[in-house]
Amino acid sequence: MNRIEILKGVEAIDLCLWMPESKAMAMSDLHLGYEGMMNSQGVLLPRTNYPEIRKRLEEKVFPRTGRPEKIIINGDLKQRFGKASDQEWKEVLDMLQFLSLYRAEIIIIKGNHDRALGPVAMWQGMKVVEDYFLEKEKVLFVHGDKIPAAEKIAGAKTIVIGHEHPCVAVSDGVKRETYKCFLTGKFRRKNLIVLPSMCQVHLGHDVTREGTLSPMVKNIGNFRVFAVEDGIYDMGGLRDLVTG
Repeated sequence: MNRIEILKGVEAIDLCLWMPESKAMAMSDLHLGYEGMMNSQGVLLPRTNYPEIRKRLEEKVFPRTGRPEKIIINGDLKQRFGKASDQEWKEVLDMLQFLSLYRAEIIIIKGNHDRALGPVAMWQGMKVVEDYFLEKEKVLFVHGDKIPAAEKIAGAKTIVIGHEHPCVAVSDGVKRETYKCFLTGKFRRKNLIVLPSMCQVHLGHDVTREGTLSPMVKNIGNFRVFAVEDGIYDMGGLRDLVTG
């Protein structure tokens, strides 16, 4: 199953979030240009991240959403912390042009890797914002590297973050497999959804074995896990997954 409701009115479609009432699609942590940064450090990687993300959107996401009215990029569109590299400039522009084919409003939320993204977005006539509020569903989107101001949270029923790059390792006693995943839990009595990374170069951060990255993700054992592989699978509570 490639589509599942993870909270009322909020669906996971592959690695993306879909809110059908607002016809809004969200994704996070593309890290375009990752291979170029690694190449500069002497690690040779083929440049597969951008084409694989685009293929995933074309084959698994947009056929199920149709034309979204809003596309929300929830932080870390690019990799380098500073000035965009040539690879990042090209891939970010290509990605924004590709998304523009769907004639949606594109909202780019600033992640901790996006400090120099403004000129790239301006090239496409778009703005980079700190957060975005989806009125119909009362959903607040923030990247998740820091805790938003209390007044931003106040009117939200649900908060959606990225940054964590969650994945889970599952063992049958013989072999261990790791999967990207969505997490659902609570933050200050609000629903909290943690998006998986769209980056195709690495799986992410194993929340079954490592500490969390976002200051908004606490009591990780209380979160529910939705693993993404050939479909999306409700794995139950993370605590039970680790101890079961």
